[in-house]
Amino acid sequence: MSTETTVQPPAPGRKINRITERIIESFFELGIDPTQVIKLSGIGCSSKAPAYFLSSAHGFNSVHGRMPSVATGAVVGNRKMIAIGVSGDGDTGAIGIGQFVHLMRRNLPMIYIIEDNGCYGLTKGQFSPTADLGSTLKTGVVNDLPPIDTCALAIELGASFVARSFSGDPKQLKAILKAAISHRGTAMIDVISPCVTFNDHEGSTKSYSYVKDHDEPLADVSFIPYFEEVTVEYDPGSTTEVTLHTGSRIMLRKMAEDYQPTDKMSALRLLHETMTRGEYATGILYIEPDKQDFLDLLGITDEPLAALPEAKTRPGKAVLDEIMETFR
Repeated sequence: MSTETTVQPPAPGRKINRITERIIESFFELGIDPTQVIKLSGIGCSSKAPAYFLSSAHGFNSVHGRMPSVATGAVVGNRKMIAIGVSGDGDTGAIGIGQFVHLMRRNLPMIYIIEDNGCYGLTKGQFSPTADLGSTLKTGVVNDLPPIDTCALAIELGASFVARSFSGDPKQLKAILKAAISHRGTAMIDVISPCVTFNDHEGSTKSYSYVKDHDEPLADVSFIPYFEEVTVEYDPGSTTEVTLHTGSRIMLRKMAEDYQPTDKMSALRLLHETMTRGEYATGILYIEPDKQDFLDLLGITDEPLAALPEAKTRPGKAVLDEIMETFR
């Protein structure tokens, strides 16, 4: 099927999420028919993302933390489809971490994106499990728990493609996404994606308290202002400091061009060393291109299970008797 009429690049100037822009561009530039794509999500701000890319693809918004099991069923049912899941650091690192663990160890062929902002933006900004030790809320509360590093966890558990990027580095993020789409196995991408929802405070003319004093509100009202995009461009092997909308700063370190991502221990050591320095290592951290994926491990037929006729899925008594004989 021609992709010229089924895939459209993002419209110039369209204000859509930086991550979904890169997803659209990656699928378009690789010439992938979106009707051959399954897009899945859990619950949270991040999990609304599939509504904003590849509109003609199949989509499913699952319950909180259960996207991996839905993805597993969909991919096992039709191995010819390309699956891409979008989750958040809360959806993945908290209620969904059990399913995340088993998805990584199974090496299911799918792209798993975590939009990582270190907080529960949907419920007023509490710390999520990926929040850094010592980080503070706008209320002044200090986080006294160490973060879960989803990249280190994915590598340790068996994912065959693990990467980290920053939503404000479009060039790197698109390159990683293209590589992930081409990979056969679990491609887990942790995308640092800062939350800018922090304007419900005294002094804001769009805050709940202001509206309450000047009108008769029907519900809690908040306002998310427009901000200029935070973007970066820096050389491989270098570190750059990024100032976010809140005034806080993060340190990003891009891997050197001679870095070998096929060495699992080197990848884990790199993550540990950069975390110790208060930096985020970005790029493809680990890849195991020849690892057997979950569908091959199960011996799933090339013909999609969802398309098998009843004659093959419900064999007759003679076939059942033959099978039972093998157990005697």
